[in-house]
Amino acid sequence: MALVTTAEVCDANAHLIVNGELRALHPVFQIYGQRQVFSGPVVTLKVFEDNVLVREFLEEKGNGRVLVVDGGGSLRCAILGGNPVVQAQNNGWAGIVVNGCIRDVDEINGCDIGVRALASHPVKANKKGIGEKHVPVNIAGTRICDGEWLYADTDGILVSKMELSV
Repeated sequence: MALVTTAEVCDANAHLIVNGELRALHPVFQIYGQRQVFSGPVVTLKVFEDNVLVREFLEEKGNGRVLVVDGGGSLRCAILGGNPVVQAQNNGWAGIVVNGCIRDVDEINGCDIGVRALASHPVKANKKGIGEKHVPVNIAGTRICDGEWLYADTDGILVSKMELSV
């Protein structure tokens, strides 16, 4: 899909907003990375203050996908840092949305990838490998499932059950 704004997607698909097939996340995320506009099929992950599974996912080929990480909204440590984001960029991920914190902001801002997170935090996460892959997550007032489509730009983040066009 050509890069279009989330506002254009909403305007062209108002019926999908009404029936709940197109949802806007609450505007709680900060914008990081050089790619302010990104979209792709969603892969979900649920963790809490642990980044082992986040790193494992980003070591895989991204193929234009978007990793959505429900970090429980924790503001006590960062579950994503510069090294995994560089790896994600190199492996072809379109973006990463983190319901939690990141660190190494300057390094992440130098990467050609889109990253959204609640905030930055200097403390690193635990490394126990605890979490759930490919499960529905609820972040920013929205339920997000594996295989749905995510669209992000400077206006916000949308999730739809299918790939959309305008």
